Amino acid sequence: MSGPAVLALVMLLLAGCGGGGGGAAPVATPPDTDTGNSGGSGSSFTPGVFQPFSNFEMLCEVPRTAIDPSTGLPFADSQGTSTDEKNWIRSWSNELYLWYDQIEDVDPQENSTEDYFDLMKTFDLTPAGSPVDRFHFTIPTEEFFELSQSGISVGYGANFAILSSTPPRSVVVAYTEPGSPATSDPVNLLRGARIIGIDGTDMANASTSADVDILNAGLFPEEEGETHQFTIVDLGSEESREVTLTSVAITMTPVQDVQTVSTSSGEVGYLSFTDHIRPAEQELIDAVTQLKAADITDLVLDLRYNGGGFLDIANELAFMIAGPAAASGRTFEELQFNDKHQVFDPVTGATLSPTLFHTSAVGFSAPAGEPLPSLNLSRVFVLTGPGTCSASESIINGLRGIDVEVVQIGSTTCGKPYGFYPFDNCGTTYFSIQFRGINAKNFGDYTNGFSPANIAQLEGIEIPGCSLADDFTHQLGDPEEARFAAALAYRQDGSCPVAGGTGASRASVSLPPLSAINGLVPKSVWLQNRILRR
Repeated sequence: MSGPAVLALVMLLLAGCGGGGGGAAPVATPPDTDTGNSGGSGSSFTPGVFQPFSNFEMLCEVPRTAIDPSTGLPFADSQGTSTDEKNWIRSWSNELYLWYDQIEDVDPQENSTEDYFDLMKTFDLTPAGSPVDRFHFTIPTEEFFELSQSGISVGYGANFAILSSTPPRSVVVAYTEPGSPATSDPVNLLRGARIIGIDGTDMANASTSADVDILNAGLFPEEEGETHQFTIVDLGSEESREVTLTSVAITMTPVQDVQTVSTSSGEVGYLSFTDHIRPAEQELIDAVTQLKAADITDLVLDLRYNGGGFLDIANELAFMIAGPAAASGRTFEELQFNDKHQVFDPVTGATLSPTLFHTSAVGFSAPAGEPLPSLNLSRVFVLTGPGTCSASESIINGLRGIDVEVVQIGSTTCGKPYGFYPFDNCGTTYFSIQFRGINAKNFGDYTNGFSPANIAQLEGIEIPGCSLADDFTHQLGDPEEARFAAALAYRQDGSCPVAGGTGASRASVSLPPLSAINGLVPKSVWLQNRILRR
């Protein structure tokens, strides 16, 4: 598998949590004896010499014969070889990759297609010692289409948080999708429910590879119709219970828990936003319309589990928060490509210019051109975690660029000011960093994320707010949930809660506290990025 598609969390290897290389399912084909001159390309490897990537586009070892759901037309695949596919990767990376001059030019025939793509990136490290590019990945095109267009993925409708990935492991329910197997009788899972066993295997202390495989298979089913037995301890309970979960096609609801809280200084709005997918456009419009009608004076935007997605949706939400007086005609984000492309966008051909705040819907799920509602706020409280990434960080950076105050409650964000256009070739959709984004103040250097100002050790760009562990003893949207409560308190007097863990009910087995500053909610890898439409 390519890139970070699979999150290897020490003993708990979260294989199958989404993403990963692959392409079309293999069928019986003759061995590839290509010498680099097949598929009509007429080229062999010459270091430093690159043909246009269009010369190799859709020359496939296994051409698809189905209908492309994005166009309604047959796929444009033609018979080629694996070397044609690797030549496409090589030329495409040389043309579009942000750090193309840091790629070692390797003979395509010396590696498999997946391994070759893994080599087409920089291996430089940041001053902090982390990889400059940790966002290089592929995903099967069919899977990407289902997720990005309709928010459909295989699962139970429960999103699990990994609080401890090594024995004694701790896995809890972070949030659920309404109307899913996870929320239906008699399962009725809620945030904070602990997973203490799957199919008879102990979650906390399983040590063999076979046992870990069982845990992975249960947490992250790969196909519809898989049935697994879970042993859980509900929040507030001291006894375990058994539930049976069967995987289905889940339609995600990215905007939930829209509500208002009355305070002595006005109404405070809250919404949880988990994924920048197409359905989110209309859901966000509806949420903002509801909050506008409630005449809120502040907004608490919960992005703690939002890894990103389509940048246009981040743009729209930022406008709906700031309103036309602050945002109309101003830069939300300006894209910077590699030094080969300083005048024109190399993908769309458009002249490069700053992307202004959208004042109307782009047409993902709301009618294109529909005016966006707005809250006209001069500040916003953003709840964050390590999974707050990419397009979510663009909301923070874009608003700060026009002097809307952002108060951060939670932990340091992931640090990804980069993005890309997805490219399908032969059934695999490739994601390779193509641009960086800067705001209206020409700032975009937050590769270590954004950090609340009172964090014990500064990790990212410091902004006002409070460092606080995630609290799984309350539901999202509950004003007593630690991060939401901290936002409400900071709003009143600018103070942060005293450092310390959140409380936890004790079950009949020994369990760690139900809080984590860096609890991780694994998601399909494309939802950890900022993606542009082509």
